[in-house]
Amino acid sequence: MAPATFKKPPQAPPVFIGTAASIVKDTERLIEKSRTLQDQIVASVQQEDASFENVVLPMAHNEASNSLESHILVFYQAVSAEKAIRDASTEADKLIDDFSIESNMREDLYKLVDAAFQKKERLDPESQRLLEKERKDYIRNGLSLPAGAKRDRFKEIKKRLSQISIQFQKNLNEENGGLWFTNEELEGVPEDVLSTLTKGDGINEGKLRLTFKYPDLFPTLKYAKNPVTRQKLFIDNENKSNQNVPLFKEAVLLRDEAARLLGYPNHAAFKIEDKMAKTPATVDEFLGDLKKRLAKGGATEKAVLQKLKEDDLKSHEKEKSFDGHYFVWDHRYYSRLQLERDYLLDQQKVAEYFPLQTTLNAMLRIFEELLGLAFVEITTKDRSAISPSGKGEDIVWHPDVQVFSVWDDEGEGQAFVGYLYTDLHPRDGKYGHAANFNLSPGFISPNGTRRYPATALVCNFSKPGPKKPSLLKHDEVVTLFHELGHGIHDLVSKTKYARFHGTNVVQDFVEAPSQMLENWCWTPSQLKALSQHYSTLSPEYLASWKEHGTSQSQPSEKIPDDLVDNLIKTKHVNDALFTLRQLHFGMFDMAVHEPKTHEELEQTDCTALYNRLRTEITCLDGPEVLGMGDDWGHGQATFGHLIGGYDAGYYGYLSSQVYSMDMFHSVFAKDPMNGKEGRRYRHAVLEKGGSQDEMKSLEDFLGRQPSSDAFYRELGLA
Repeated sequence: MAPATFKKPPQAPPVFIGTAASIVKDTERLIEKSRTLQDQIVASVQQEDASFENVVLPMAHNEASNSLESHILVFYQAVSAEKAIRDASTEADKLIDDFSIESNMREDLYKLVDAAFQKKERLDPESQRLLEKERKDYIRNGLSLPAGAKRDRFKEIKKRLSQISIQFQKNLNEENGGLWFTNEELEGVPEDVLSTLTKGDGINEGKLRLTFKYPDLFPTLKYAKNPVTRQKLFIDNENKSNQNVPLFKEAVLLRDEAARLLGYPNHAAFKIEDKMAKTPATVDEFLGDLKKRLAKGGATEKAVLQKLKEDDLKSHEKEKSFDGHYFVWDHRYYSRLQLERDYLLDQQKVAEYFPLQTTLNAMLRIFEELLGLAFVEITTKDRSAISPSGKGEDIVWHPDVQVFSVWDDEGEGQAFVGYLYTDLHPRDGKYGHAANFNLSPGFISPNGTRRYPATALVCNFSKPGPKKPSLLKHDEVVTLFHELGHGIHDLVSKTKYARFHGTNVVQDFVEAPSQMLENWCWTPSQLKALSQHYSTLSPEYLASWKEHGTSQSQPSEKIPDDLVDNLIKTKHVNDALFTLRQLHFGMFDMAVHEPKTHEELEQTDCTALYNRLRTEITCLDGPEVLGMGDDWGHGQATFGHLIGGYDAGYYGYLSSQVYSMDMFHSVFAKDPMNGKEGRRYRHAVLEKGGSQDEMKSLEDFLGRQPSSDAFYRELGLA
């Protein structure tokens, strides 16, 4: 468990004191430092003398020391409240990417790395892995091409793709659109949501402004009774970043061109070669088989929901408005209604037991018990004591941010582990989804000492109101635990080199550790442990609950057994439709990244393809059936994953569940809080990061090759 009192960590936390001017200047300094080192290596080492120690190791040490600053310099664009700082951070990202492309295409460095590789020195396994990956990176970055026009074109493509990626994500972060609705149009939306909305004046007098941020968007799609409201919100959300439409098309074309320059048949073949799947054919077979298996279940689930919609409209004497369609904007609404009707599950009631802050603290206690960790929140007075500047405010980037020092517990030796940051509420210009960001990796310094990591959990949960704390729906509890799982992976990793730290693993494995942890959110004992009714937190919250409560007696502190039972029964409700939605994303991703010819891709209308595949795969009707054509919305333009690193990789969200389900059902299902197994998992899988082949980590932990049986059983498809 956590120490009772704060103790000073052996390493100071990072500081967040960048200004618009300093961010770019510091980036240029780091780049110049790296370029100077590379030039020195080329000038001082002959090919016949090249070795791991005099070529690769100095660059690895430089990469690690630079990352302590560079990760934060580019992190500002996702979280800073100041636009000038976000813009400077975006510029820093561009400069770093451009230099990385330049470095990866230096033939003089490649020749030295290749000479070191050909020497076949006896190295420790992690150093050998670094040498092999470093050499292959040069080849995959165009140095297999002869010097001249083709190589120059490849470099040009890489630089443009970097610019597109940064601009695409910036457009998403800076998006601030919204819609004005009357109270009547928002009938059914919880008061907790309505009370946070901006009130209109002038021509919008009497209306409320709904943004496309998650805390506004999802509850409205789930609770708004007016189907026209849901339809308008859904369609406008799909069109919120249409400036990204040409960027997306340009990106997939450039990726395809680059892959073909290197001799690959398409971008998917290039990307998947180094992943666990190895070939696009393996991915296509997995996705296609899953689609076939799920088709019947999806149709059955849709029929139930469609009948519910028909009955609902009849009960409101609106049966004439039922046109036989079940629309994509109906789905969250009627799924919620189904849970209330058939499973007696009131998600608003469930949320009362999961105040954000107490739920987060309870999650940390689970990781303490399971993995042998201790989390100590660093509060205002202690922040100044450990801040390198002496100012406590300098170790966070916004007043909302919490910071924890993380330690091994007594059984694990009480050593320092690293720093965990949480930034949990939306604000203008902030990254709009839920994600974990590494702020500084862990590694072994040249003097042999360990550098400890820092990691940030960035989410967008609703802000506390005047009379209620921020309350999490159960799906938000799952999201928080999932992202925190990435953070824990980032913290407990112990690798020699920064390159392999934490979540720097192959993409079709990276989600598995966090997906496995989602199972704790469906375990009765752990739901109890995570819960605490908000009315028990303070006299003020109790008074607020009494204002709105229908019961005379105060609710129990922990979530009641009957509510837990009802919740658990819903785990697999509409599983097929949910998985088909993931399949839509994965199959669209593969479709645009494995065209038969480049000319075919040039002729592809990505918007029409995205919308047609949605209708074909998900079983849900879209605006196409209302005569709005295939270009009514541009969902691919809001799909940050496919521009931000998951290109030809989104399938990993599904394929990694094969590994996550196998680990959970083989090791943890009988006793999720088995500390012995938890610590074994920590050391065998999480600690290794990407320092060894991920399949070896899996097989070492499982004691055998992984099996897909648990995955298909969980989906009811065994």
